[in-house]
Amino acid sequence: MTRRNAFYAQSGGVTAVINASACGVIETARKHKKQIGKVFAGNNGILGALTEELIDTSKESASVIAGLRHTPSGAFGSCRYKLKSLEENEREYRRLIEVFEAHDIGYFFYNGGGDSQDTAHKVSQLGERLGYPITCIGIPKTVDNDLPFTDTCPGFGSVAKYVAISTREAALDVASMCETSTKVFILEVMGRHAGWIAAAGALAQDAAGDPPHIILLPEVPFSKQKFLAKVKTTVAKNGYCVIVVSEGTHYADGTFVADAGSKDAFGHTQLGGVAPTIAQMIKDKHGYKYHWAVADYLQRAARHIASKTDVEQAYAVGKAAVEFALAGKNSLMPVIVRTSDQPYRWKIGEAALAKVANVERKMPKSFISADGFGITAKGKRYLAPLIAGEDYPPYRNGMPAYVSLKKQLTPKKLPPFKV
Repeated sequence: MTRRNAFYAQSGGVTAVINASACGVIETARKHKKQIGKVFAGNNGILGALTEELIDTSKESASVIAGLRHTPSGAFGSCRYKLKSLEENEREYRRLIEVFEAHDIGYFFYNGGGDSQDTAHKVSQLGERLGYPITCIGIPKTVDNDLPFTDTCPGFGSVAKYVAISTREAALDVASMCETSTKVFILEVMGRHAGWIAAAGALAQDAAGDPPHIILLPEVPFSKQKFLAKVKTTVAKNGYCVIVVSEGTHYADGTFVADAGSKDAFGHTQLGGVAPTIAQMIKDKHGYKYHWAVADYLQRAARHIASKTDVEQAYAVGKAAVEFALAGKNSLMPVIVRTSDQPYRWKIGEAALAKVANVERKMPKSFISADGFGITAKGKRYLAPLIAGEDYPPYRNGMPAYVSLKKQLTPKKLPPFKV
C-alpha cells in the first residue's frame, strides 16, 4: 500500500466529545505510519480545505493529542458551511480534489452530521469521476442524535446527561421555594426536528410524577390549550411544574412556537426563545411566577460531566474510520450497534454514506407517552445507558485542564481560492 496523507475536518455545531473522535483518528493513524503519512486537519472545518489552511497535526505532541479526548468543542475549528450539490457548483468540490492532490492526501475523514456525510459522499464520487483515488469516511457527530443507522450519535450522550442532571437540580431548587416563590421552571434545549435532547430530561425522574412534569417535543404538535391545562393541573397537584422544551416545538401547521425570523448558514430557520414564549403564555393565563433558562452552548460544551459511554463511543468511531480506510473501505460511516440493553453492550458497524446523507431520524412514537407530554418506559430504556458512567477531565487549580493546539499550518502550494 502506498503511503499517503490524510485530511480530517470537524463540521457544524461542536460537542463535548468531538475532539475524542479527532483523538481516535490521529492516534490510530500514528500507529500506521507505513500506510498514513501526516494527518492534516482543516482550519475551521471544510473551509480549511477550500482555503488550503491545513493544520499539520504531526507538530502536536502525543500528550496534547491524548488530551483532546477530554477537551470539549472543536479543537481545530469547525464551521457551518454547506457545499452545494455537484450539479449546482462543482467548483468547490474540484478545489477540494486539487488541494488533496497538492498535498498527497488519499484519506478524507469528515466528522459531522447529515450534511457532512453528504459532502464526504460527493467528494468520493467526484474523486472517482476525476480519476483521483480518495478514500472518504464519514465520522458521526451530532448532539441532536438524528443520524440514521446508528444506535446513537457521539455527542448526544453527554448533552443528554447534562440536561438530565440540570433538570433534576433545577427541580429541587423550584420544589424548595414553590410555596412562596416560583411555580414554573422551563428549560429550553436544542433539537430542531427531533426531540431526543428534550426527551433526555425524563432521565431525571426516579418515580412516576417526578419532574420534569412536561416535555415538549418537535414530534408532537403543540396545543396551547392542552399545554396550559396540563400546567394548571400539575401546579395544583405538586405545587410547582418543571418543563423541558425543545427549541423546535411547533404548532400543527408546522410554524415554530419560537421563530427568530432569520436563517442560518444551512438555510434553516433560526430558532431560540421558545422558553420565554411559553412562559409568557403561562403568565398570561394562570399568573404563575416563573423562571426559564436556555441551555444553549452550555449543554454541548459540558465536558466536565460527560457520559463515559459517549466518550468511549466518540473515540471508537474515530479509530474505526481509520481502520475502515486502511482496510480498503470507502464512502462509509462507522456506526454504533446496540447488542444489549441490560447490560448495555455495543459494537462498531458500518453504513453507506449514500444512505446516511441528509436523512433525519426522529423519535419513534413508541418512545412518546400517550398524552404527548412525556417519555415511555421503552424510551427511557433506550436513553438510560447513553448517559452512564463518568469520565472526568483532569483538574488544575479547581478548573478542568483542557488542552490547546499549536495549529501550525503547512505551507500552501496553490493559488488563493475565494469561498
